[in-house]
Amino acid sequence: MLRSLRDAIPSRWPAKVDELRSLRRREPELGLATFLHESGLDLEDIYSNNRSWSDLLEAGGGQTQLAGPYEVALRRAVGRTLHVSDPLRLQTYRSLVSQANPPRVDSMSIAERRLSHMLVASLVDQQVIGTDSLQAATDLVWQHPQILSELSELYPLLETRSDHIYSSVQGMDDVPLQIHAQYTRTEILAAFGGTSGAKLPPWREGVRHVPDARCDLLAFTLDKTSGTFSPTTRYRDYAISPTLIHWESQSGTREASPTGRRYVTHESMGHSILLFARMRQDDRAFWFLGSARYRGHTSERPMAVTWELDVPLSGDLFTAFAAAVA
Repeated sequence: MLRSLRDAIPSRWPAKVDELRSLRRREPELGLATFLHESGLDLEDIYSNNRSWSDLLEAGGGQTQLAGPYEVALRRAVGRTLHVSDPLRLQTYRSLVSQANPPRVDSMSIAERRLSHMLVASLVDQQVIGTDSLQAATDLVWQHPQILSELSELYPLLETRSDHIYSSVQGMDDVPLQIHAQYTRTEILAAFGGTSGAKLPPWREGVRHVPDARCDLLAFTLDKTSGTFSPTTRYRDYAISPTLIHWESQSGTREASPTGRRYVTHESMGHSILLFARMRQDDRAFWFLGSARYRGHTSERPMAVTWELDVPLSGDLFTAFAAAVA
């Protein structure tokens, strides 16, 4: 029975195209939501292998709008935004892409401008936008009307997949991050601003010090059995309980170093520690665990630190994190 159900779902690209053509005979203006309902497919099926709903619509004989100068790249980028789930981003993004003309970023609040930057940076390759202003990069996205149309169909569907209670970090009103939502490194950096242009600085290491925001961003991977982790970078990071996280610093960090002292004394310094965790190295997005407080450490080089989360992990995240390192 399960095999029959699997066979009935169009899993290969030609079958998806045929299914769309068949459904469009009954409903020529078929949209993404209706296609998913009628075909039994999920969003991940539509966006697998660097494909997009616009690609499928085109292949199935549907009408698409005039292609922009970076149409192929932006269509691929849409599929890399399926992790977006928090209402703050989705409602803001829906409002932005519904506008016929590029929104004026200089008329936005700091938080709104950073949200706009998160949207643009997640779509446009950082090498393409170069040192252009955020407004120039926004104008570039709005040269792709089919991308905006696809996003306007996608965001309501992503809203239906929201399954956590989200909250902001106290005292960081201008940083539009929601606890227990997922973010890529690019989105995290955009949320903190710190650049006058659209291009964001590279972030490859697990720790990012943001002096202007008086915080450290600690991004770590739980399951290190796969990927390219070397013996010197297989730090032991895991959830001890829903409120306690065991985390190891970079291999050369001593307690007496400026970084080590910042970890230990961050509260008295008025400095925040923000934690981000992902399950595997090939996951693009990290779960934002929120702010944490130093509760002790053992050893050094690396320092094995215990952090206490201000907001406990949700039950599903704690279960998943525990399973990842079991």
